[in-house]
Amino acid sequence: MSRAVQRSFFYVSAKPGGGRSMGVKPARSERALAELLRRERQVLLRTWALPGWISTENPMKPKDHLSLNDQLAQLLSRGVPLVESLEVVESVIRPQQRPRIVRMREVVSGGAGFADACRAAGGFDVVTIAVYRAAERTGDLAGAAAQLSQTTKRQMKISGKAATLMMYPMIVLSIGLIAGIFMITTIVPTIGETLVDGGATIPLFTKILMAIGIFIRGDWLALLAGLVLLAIAAIIGRRGLAVAFGKLSRSIPLLKDVILTQESARFFTVMAALSRSGVPIADGIGIASNAINHPKLRMQFDRLRMKLVEGGVLPRLIDDVDALPVATRRLLIAADRAGDLDSAFDSLASDMGDALETKTERLLSVLEPLLIVLLFLMIGSLVMSIMVPMITMSTQVAV
Repeated sequence: MSRAVQRSFFYVSAKPGGGRSMGVKPARSERALAELLRRERQVLLRTWALPGWISTENPMKPKDHLSLNDQLAQLLSRGVPLVESLEVVESVIRPQQRPRIVRMREVVSGGAGFADACRAAGGFDVVTIAVYRAAERTGDLAGAAAQLSQTTKRQMKISGKAATLMMYPMIVLSIGLIAGIFMITTIVPTIGETLVDGGATIPLFTKILMAIGIFIRGDWLALLAGLVLLAIAAIIGRRGLAVAFGKLSRSIPLLKDVILTQESARFFTVMAALSRSGVPIADGIGIASNAINHPKLRMQFDRLRMKLVEGGVLPRLIDDVDALPVATRRLLIAADRAGDLDSAFDSLASDMGDALETKTERLLSVLEPLLIVLLFLMIGSLVMSIMVPMITMSTQVAV
């Protein structure tokens, strides 16, 4: 069944209490837009279709997925029909996502499956759609929604740890950078010029810092333009920068362990959701490997999937995935022999999450003294550029 392409419209509507309202909304057609406005007690007066490259639809955030799956799990498990469940979801989800839920309900009401409705509405990744499709075959959509809800919670926890790891050094370095710019543009030139007027001998390092500070203070517009150009170049080459940063981060001793644990936790979290929904192990590995960004781990899982499709067995092939710890591989082998891979994936996802928390705290404990040393080098060098000529001058005066 073909669906109309989603696009954005600029509209003018009449409000219930009188007056006019203008805005931009995504919809499949003017008729669909009129229906959306009618639900908001507005009457569509005029519309203008915007170019296709303009998109105003908000992406689905993890909290939106969590809200959707929580509601579906509770309602479907109690026998509430899917269409009515989506009506409830529409009333509790963020207002920006209500048009998407309306489209999903319309597609389901037209006789399509829930996975097809998610694909038509957009905003759902391949993992979520695969879990829903498998659940429709097994007739356990409520269980799949509950599993996806748990998966989203785990992924939000993993993302939160990564954000915490990045946020702390960024805040410290930003404070140091602001203090350093203030000192080099204000304090160093002012005190340095005073010392020069007093006849003090200024070291070369202090002269260089004074020249830099005076340049920044006098030509800040040129410097700002240079920073803007640098930011534009970084945006244009962001993919190359991301690849370079990824290679660098995977070579730093403690950080590479944190990244590998984070990617492993994400993989097993996705595998737990896929496996419990009845997705075959080979298909699940293919889908879950697309959810991770670690090149070595993804390459080894892709190779594992190919060998499984060719007729290999997991216990003999899992040892080739040497990016995973030996204990993890042995656990998967034992679980496969016992026929309990579902529980093994779930347990590994939880264990990897706990290990990620421990390794993140360990890395932060190492970063703290390193950041202190870096701040001392930044601020201390500026302070010493002032203190050295002052001490020299005071010594000369004393003599």
